Amino acid sequence: MCRRACIISHGFSLLELVLVSAIVAVLAAIAVPRYGSASGRYRLDLAARRVAADLRLAQSYAKTSSSSCTVVFDAVTERYQITNLPAPDGASGSYQVTLPAEPYRAELLSVSFNGGAQVTFNGWGLPDNGGTVIVAAGSRQKTIAVDGETGLVGVQ
Repeated sequence: MCRRACIISHGFSLLELVLVSAIVAVLAAIAVPRYGSASGRYRLDLAARRVAADLRLAQSYAKTSSSSCTVVFDAVTERYQITNLPAPDGASGSYQVTLPAEPYRAELLSVSFNGGAQVTFNGWGLPDNGGTVIVAAGSRQKTIAVDGETGLVGVQ
């Protein structure tokens, strides 16, 4: 038994709830912009790696088939297509990637292969000319370069 009056508390006071809500709001205000920035960097990196991997795929296909393989970029529709290669995963049509679609949500800013918008790899995997592809997501951009002499594909 209590000699003094026993006070039993069943819950939180209004002051405690307001303080916790304020702390959560401050943390959310800090985290949301960082998440948006990280998401944009992730999408850009994903899109640049996909373009580079597909250029290497076309190069590899040209080597293994001992025939030419062309990657055609369309800056207007922001997509590219690899000729002579079927669509992945058993889909109908040719191999095609649309950069503004999920999961990339990126833009195809420019394509320059000796003034053109395509690169053709010969049967030895060498490109007809070198060039660059620039992709962007948000305010950031990355350049994918194809060396005209060696065919080396890199992301900058």
